[in-house]
Amino acid sequence: MALAHQQAAAPLPAQAFCQLTEQLLQLLFPERAARPVGSADAVAALLSQLRAEFTELLHMVADLPKPAVDIVAAFVAQLPTLRNHLLHDAAAIAAADPAAQGVTEVIATYPGFYAIALHRLSHALYQLGVPRLPRLLSEYAHARTGIDIHPGARIGLSFCIDHGTGIVIGETTVIGAHVKIFQGVTLGALSVAKHLQGIKRHPTIEDHVVVYAGATILGGNTVVGSHSIIGGNVWLTESVPSHSRVYHRAQIQVTRSEDPLADITFSI
Repeated sequence: MALAHQQAAAPLPAQAFCQLTEQLLQLLFPERAARPVGSADAVAALLSQLRAEFTELLHMVADLPKPAVDIVAAFVAQLPTLRNHLLHDAAAIAAADPAAQGVTEVIATYPGFYAIALHRLSHALYQLGVPRLPRLLSEYAHARTGIDIHPGARIGLSFCIDHGTGIVIGETTVIGAHVKIFQGVTLGALSVAKHLQGIKRHPTIEDHVVVYAGATILGGNTVVGSHSIIGGNVWLTESVPSHSRVYHRAQIQVTRSEDPLADITFSI
């Protein structure tokens, strides 16, 4: 019966929903638009159009917790707050990256900001109980940036992703304010057993924490205390107190003869 139900269900409006989200992001941040909307009246008209299109798309989604028009109204009401949060994120990225030429460049071009933006939008839908679409949006961002953030993850203000490729942030992760993470970081679960669904499986990262490239932090009971630094390639499965410094000490040996060319041997 489950298979028959799946076969009978209408396909999600994936492409249309992702395109609508891109339009919404360009409306919130004209820096991302090829042709920014000019007047306030034009902005209001476009928002009204996107609102109508979103309502129509939601009518195609089964098992909504409330009428589509009510969900869209609640979502649209959050947009000013979401934009403000994203401006804090962009400012944090610009302040942390010496290569950044300013907030405008971060908003227009940085994959880290783009992934955070789509996450904040998908998380808002996730909290409103919309099925499947939040995950669809997170996978769309994942495909475009290499950054995998589950829509259920709770992320505080001024979140900074530097580079970002290969980052994985699990569903029940909690991240505080002013946190910075680099490429290849995993905030994951100790076990992926199905019976753990619905409980906290992923770590908590408190305020002002830096997690460097390649670090793996696992477990729902694992808490990284505020103002801590987690070094590159660290494997962490237990909590650390605030102001901790956790490093992976690798043993690297470099040898060199008096004549470097003497080490080069060819055999043909």
